[in-house]
Amino acid sequence: MAVSNQTEARPLLFILMDIPGLGAAHHWLVIPLGAMYLVSFLGNGTILAVIQTKQGLHAPMYLFLCMLALADLGLSASTLPSMLSVFLLRSRAVVAQACFTQLFSIHAFSVIESAVLLAMAFDRFVAIWNPLRYASILTSATVAKMGVAIVLRSVSLHLPLPFMLRELRYGQAKALSHSYCVHPDVLKLACVDTHVNSAYGLFVLLSTLGLGSLLILLSYAMILKTVLSIATWKERLRALNTCVSHICAVLLFYTPLLSLSMIHRFGKKRPPPQVYLLLSYLHFLLPPVLNLVIYSVKTKEIWRRVFGMFQRKGRGFRLRF
Repeated sequence: MAVSNQTEARPLLFILMDIPGLGAAHHWLVIPLGAMYLVSFLGNGTILAVIQTKQGLHAPMYLFLCMLALADLGLSASTLPSMLSVFLLRSRAVVAQACFTQLFSIHAFSVIESAVLLAMAFDRFVAIWNPLRYASILTSATVAKMGVAIVLRSVSLHLPLPFMLRELRYGQAKALSHSYCVHPDVLKLACVDTHVNSAYGLFVLLSTLGLGSLLILLSYAMILKTVLSIATWKERLRALNTCVSHICAVLLFYTPLLSLSMIHRFGKKRPPPQVYLLLSYLHFLLPPVLNLVIYSVKTKEIWRRVFGMFQRKGRGFRLRF
């Protein structure tokens, strides 16, 4: 029997998925998950603090890295409450309004991160294509306007989702496929016609993540064309070397996300729950941590400033002591 979230006496609840077959071992997962969230919050927070306080790091490349860190922090903060509830408190029930709010945040920050990766691809293209005009094309004001446009676009596209889901009726079975709420997952539990909701969700997916991935590919096609016009192999490799970190970040972000979206929307056979969980964890948990590692290898200037900041604080502590 269908139930409406407007008329039922009790609040509508969804049931989050844990990892099947682990039993009491779920409590041990809190340790690696907590470590990953801690690294994400501390690492990305440190990057934001260093870039904000160091005037020499206000170049476009570092400002885009700052935006990426903000998106990673938002994504981590969006998934953290339900992950703690499932694996630490062993509470899998989530109220519908909290679920809708979470899925809005998760999808909004995912699209923000995708758009920032696209902006960083454009940054790399301009730096390689016309390095002499790089500073005049990507000014601080231009980067700030791009950041505002990225946020407004993501929020405006995803804001209707919670309201559209709230108007649907849901059956008795309300078990989700993940440890947090995502739009296609909640939509499958509705027992009424969802063509409008599904079409809008697909439109948002294609116009943001789909279009973004195509534009990133186009950017790298233009970068490759520009690199091949450089006279010497040494200079070509030097130019391509500036893109390695960004390419790794793009692959880390897009590969599990697109796989997960295609399985949700076009999969004819339902795969084991472990497949959903693995792909979703790869997308939502790893990038906020591994982006730090990826960019720390190539962006040594930031880490020199980080180490210098902690060394000065350490010396000041010893002097006061």
